[in-house]
Amino acid sequence: MSPKKIQSFSDIITTSRIIICCGSGGVGKTTTAAALAVQAAHTGRRVVLITIDPARRLADALGLDGLSNDPSRVDLACSGELWAMMLDARSTFDDVIRRESRDLEQQQAILENPFYSNIASRLSGSQEYMAAEKLYELSNDERFDLVVVDTPPSREALDFLDAPQKLMNFLDHRVYRWLVMPARGGLRLLNFAAQPILKTIGRVIGADVLADAVNFFQAFEGIEEGFRQRSVAVQELLKSSSSTYIVVACAHNDTIQEAIYFTEQLAEANINITGVILNRLQPPFGKGSSAASLTAARKADKTGDSAVAVLYRNLAHLRSLSEAQENALKPLLERSSGAVVVRLYQRAEDVHDLEAIAELGRDLVATTTTR
Repeated sequence: MSPKKIQSFSDIITTSRIIICCGSGGVGKTTTAAALAVQAAHTGRRVVLITIDPARRLADALGLDGLSNDPSRVDLACSGELWAMMLDARSTFDDVIRRESRDLEQQQAILENPFYSNIASRLSGSQEYMAAEKLYELSNDERFDLVVVDTPPSREALDFLDAPQKLMNFLDHRVYRWLVMPARGGLRLLNFAAQPILKTIGRVIGADVLADAVNFFQAFEGIEEGFRQRSVAVQELLKSSSSTYIVVACAHNDTIQEAIYFTEQLAEANINITGVILNRLQPPFGKGSSAASLTAARKADKTGDSAVAVLYRNLAHLRSLSEAQENALKPLLERSSGAVVVRLYQRAEDVHDLEAIAELGRDLVATTTTR
């Protein structure tokens, strides 16, 4: 990927086509993703915020009753627009089948197949591929000029980067080719299912399940080219300069290690982190170190000003917490060299409504950034 000339989070929300936020659970990732989306809408952009996190935290953060697989307009007084949604992998899979089927007969043969009903929501990788599919769909939706993605808080959060390639590998696999052979060769399913290997599989999983599976793959014949082309397009989008990746972390060892993991996983895919949000940090309380505060406390003791000495010791304690956090964050910052970094400090109140989210968004773009 070619590097972007990004200097701040203000640049990120005004120039990106897609913003993908990742991080472990409990770091405020959903809230910061919402804050970026709200702030982008205030700049006049038409933003859709999507979560592929099944925990349903996004609706709560935006003060909404619920979210579906279709974007819902958020009531926000600004020059732009804000929409929000939550990925429904099964509904997305159904929509893809309807779009790619050559006719209504093929569409019904797939959607009504019991084997399809099972794999559409349970097949390993289907959730990740449909996340990538929905992201691609939204990026080409003329209603929006920015897509903000809130990923799940897990190590599998970025599996959708590999999902399109895994799908193509499956469609090219000899087992898949073999299963669709009857449809391509005009062979009778009854004769095909009588093959020794399929008879053995049938005894293990049941003849009805086997028949549903074979019927599904035969119904799927001819549709795979559309999936393959779409997979290529999705891969190109996720790795293009249009996609911006943000890592969110707190100053705790486990969340720092997860943030480093995300950074390294993206690097393996030849993707650079554009921004790092360090959330819920201890404020440094002005310039100066904890050591300097302790020195001031000792001087106050010597002059008999015990009240001032207590204040300086409290300040030393708070500054020592801030210094310890900065030391803990160093490994992540070293691995994120070149990324825009913003520090967000502990807030007096929880971010629980649109007004507080908007305030957080303003802080994100106004806070001095470093590289």
